Amino acid sequence: MRVSIRKYSDKPLSDSLLNDLLEKSFRASNTGNMQTYSVIVTRSEEKKKALAPFHFNQPMICGAPVVLTFCADFYRFSQWCKARNAEPCYNNFLSFISATIDTTIVAQTFAMLAEEAGLGICYLGTTNYMASEISEVLQLPELVVPITTITVGYPAETPEPTDRLPASGLIHQETYKEVDIDALYAPKEALPEMKQFVKDNNKETLAQVFTDIRYNKTNNEAFSKKLWEALKQQGFVK
Repeated sequence: MRVSIRKYSDKPLSDSLLNDLLEKSFRASNTGNMQTYSVIVTRSEEKKKALAPFHFNQPMICGAPVVLTFCADFYRFSQWCKARNAEPCYNNFLSFISATIDTTIVAQTFAMLAEEAGLGICYLGTTNYMASEISEVLQLPELVVPITTITVGYPAETPEPTDRLPASGLIHQETYKEVDIDALYAPKEALPEMKQFVKDNNKETLAQVFTDIRYNKTNNEAFSKKLWEALKQQGFVK
C-alpha cells in the first residue's frame, strides 16, 4: 500500500535512473500526441532554497535529492508551429486545461514508476498556490505554467498509510448517485488521530477543520486570484 515519503536517505538518485523513469512516463496517454508538458529537474541546493518559500518551506523541498516541477507547456509546441509556417492558437483557457490534464497524467505515471523502482515520492499541492513565483524561479517562458511538484528519492521512513474513503462512495454506475454521507465519512471521523485533529483545532467537527482552517474561503479566493493572474502572466488567458 503506497504512502507519501517526506524524509529521504542520503543515497544518491542517479541521472540514469531518473531519466529512465521520466522517459517511460512520457509514454503516458496525452491529447493529440502533442505532449504539452515539461519537467524541471531541481538538484542544486541553491535552487531548492529558492523554491522552498513558495512551497511554504515544507522540509521535503530541501530534504529530497531531487525536486521535479511538472509544467503544462504549450510554448514548445507553439514554437514548432511557427517554425513550420503554421499559426499556433493555444493561448487560451481550453488549451491550458488540456495541457494540465496531460501533465497530471505524466506526473502520476512517473510517481507509480518511481515507487515500483523502490523510490519514495511526495506530491506538493502548493505549486498551484504560488505558480507565478515558481515560474519566475524556474524562468518559465510564456504558455508554460507549473502544475504540480513531486519530491523523489530513497525513503528514510516507513510511515503508516493514511485513511481513504470506501470505494463504494466514490464509484457510480452509469449515472451519479447520492451517497449516504454519514456512513461514508463515519470511519474517517472515528479515527483517533482525526478526533485529536478536531480537538487540537478547537472545532466541533472534522469538516470544520477543512472549511475554517485548512482550506478556508479567504485562502481559496486569494489563491484562486493568484493562479488566475499567473495564467494571465504566462499568456493562457487575456
